[in-house]
This record gives sequence, C-alpha cells and structure tokens, in this order.
Amino acid sequence: MTNYTAPSIESSPECIWAAEANLGEGTLWSEREQALYWIDILTPRLFWFRPSDGARRAWQFDEEITAISERAEAPGLILTLRRGFALFDTTQLPGAGAKPRYLHQPEPERTNNRFNDGKCDSRGRFWGGSMDFDCKAPTGALYRYDADGRCTKHDDGFEVTNGPTWSADGRTMYFNNTVLNNLYAYDFDMEAGTVSNRRVWHRFPKPDGLPDGMTTDAAGRLWIAHWDGACVTCHDPETAAELARVVLPASNVTDCAFGGADMQTLYITTARNGRTEEQLKIEPLAGGLFAVRIGSPGVPAALFAG
Repeated sequence: MTNYTAPSIESSPECIWAAEANLGEGTLWSEREQALYWIDILTPRLFWFRPSDGARRAWQFDEEITAISERAEAPGLILTLRRGFALFDTTQLPGAGAKPRYLHQPEPERTNNRFNDGKCDSRGRFWGGSMDFDCKAPTGALYRYDADGRCTKHDDGFEVTNGPTWSADGRTMYFNNTVLNNLYAYDFDMEAGTVSNRRVWHRFPKPDGLPDGMTTDAAGRLWIAHWDGACVTCHDPETAAELARVVLPASNVTDCAFGGADMQTLYITTARNGRTEEQLKIEPLAGGLFAVRIGSPGVPAALFAG
C-alpha cells in the first residue's frame, strides 16, 4: 500500500471570474494555449480564461454544453451536448450562435435525459455520462466514444453521473452517482478501454454534501468537488481517507482541475443553481470560477485522439 501524504494548500481560494454561472462545470486546462476552458451547462456558455494576462472569451450555445476535452489532431474541443458527442472549433468568434457539429447521439429513446460530466482517458477515448434532467430516474448511462466514431455503453442505471477520473497507474476508474452519494471505483483495462467490478469506494458524511466533478494529481491523490458541501477535498485513492480540504464561499461546488504553467493551481467551478435569493445574498460569488495554489502539481489533461 502506498503512503499518500497530505498536500499543502498554499493560498486561500480567489474568485478570478465572477461569472454568475447557473451551473459552472467542465474545468479543462489547455497546455497548448496556457488557458482554462470551463462551462455553464444550463445557460449555456463556454468560457476561456488566460491567467497570464487575464484575457477572457465566452461562446453562447443553443443547447446544454456539459463536458469538454481538447483534441489532439486539430484545434478545438470534443464535447458533450444535451444529446451526445460533438466537435467545436474554438476559432469561431466568441459571442452568440456557437456552432458545434454533432458526431453521435446514443440514446434518442431517453427523451428526458441529457449528458453531464466526462473526460478523456490516457489513450484519447472520451468517457461521458448521461443523466435524468430531473435528477430522479435511474436512466443515465456511461459511454465511451472513440476517435474512429465507435460509441460503447459500459454501464447503466444512474440518476446523475459525474467524474470520471483515473488512478495514477490507470488501473482504476472513479465515477460518481451524485444524488445517491455513491463514489464508485471500477477495475479499468487500459488496453481494451473497459470497466468491470463496480463497487462503492466512498460516501461523504451527510454534512459534506454530495460528490460532483473530480481530478487526480501527479501523486495519485483524488480531488473531489462537493455539491452542497462548500468545499473540495483531497483523498487517498486506496483508502478514501481525506487528506486536505479547500473551503469555498459557495455551497454548490461542481468541478476542479489543475492548471497553470507549473500545474500547481487548482481551478474550481461553482453554481448558483439550487440556491434561493436569500442564500445568494449570503453567497454572492456563487457561480464564480476560483483558483487556489497547491504545493504539488496535477497532471495534464488527456487529449481526444481525434
């Protein structure tokens, strides 16, 4: 068993973009552009932020944009929209009328579903989960979309899907069913691109909210956003023990990713969705993008092979 030590938290979280996102999500650091992409699922918008000079861009979409990964073979992103997988050319001018191109819509019969979180594994395959719009019915599924256009369903029966992220050795994939407070682990076959042996890996104590988006750092530790828990926590990937905690001035914390020139800035998204007007008076930065310095790095996001 590996001895995972606690990371150092070297600053307080700073709100670097008070975007008032309805449902901020999808943090993605682009090494190529030295910039952060993130999204507001329900508005829906795609944001771009370059920390070196504070430059910002935003694209307005016509339907929900729910998860993003950068492409390896061309500029731009693979992403999930309401109904499935698509490509988006980020050289399009910012503003209204963003034009993605759908690749595949895997579940036309599940009319009350939309896609939610997702990202690429180290072989460039995009893993995305669907969910019930109302966050109640177990109609969500886990899909793998390959660069050659194949789409494979690997699991089913989720109310709200979030994640995934992988262990440092690539042999375990972690995936969340948020509303049931279930953080799952699967055995992951990197060569075949398959999952097996799903089991509950961890559940948050009741005051800590529900598990949302997550990432893995270079040491192999998991960082998990807490919906209705106002924090991101860092965990031992073997025992699930909490190693560190970043407290945010917003209750609904949705996702996190490492970035910056040294990969030691943790970027964190939050949401206004689900907060009352009275609660938003107490949490005026809800829906903002936050940054906090960590004393150890993350790892670059895997690129989509297409």
